[in-house]
Amino acid sequence: MRVLLDTNLLVALSQPTHVHHVVSRSAIRRLHTGGHIRCIVPQNLYEFWAIATRPVKANGLDLSTAAAAAEVRRALWYFRLLPDRPAILDVWRQLVVRHNVKGRTAREARLVAAMLVHQVDVILTFNIADFVQYPTIRVLDPAAVAAGAAP
Repeated sequence: MRVLLDTNLLVALSQPTHVHHVVSRSAIRRLHTGGHIRCIVPQNLYEFWAIATRPVKANGLDLSTAAAAAEVRRALWYFRLLPDRPAILDVWRQLVVRHNVKGRTAREARLVAAMLVHQVDVILTFNIADFVQYPTIRVLDPAAVAAGAAP
């Protein structure tokens, strides 16, 4: 089974002192040992970069460009990158209208669109509430996966 990782896991993994670091590592390790393919999409990398390179006072990580680039390389090494496809835009447009998406949650709708285009049924995220409006996907809590709940 393929599982899309939400960007919040990449953020937690990049910071050993992050409150979700250990849970993220454990959940991702369980997926790997269970034979599941851990996926990311380009959007994850764009979002990670924005968070990683902005100042802490602006809710960022304040990483240098070199450090952020190293984390992106690491993500590309450990996780399968599913490419952007033109169909994602059409699916996203349908989702935002159908689900009355407004504001910043349009980003989550785009992740769901990528999942639908790539036939990925599951997302691993700490922001479960951001995805519950999409009944065609399954949302996994990293803490539950880390504790041994089967995906």
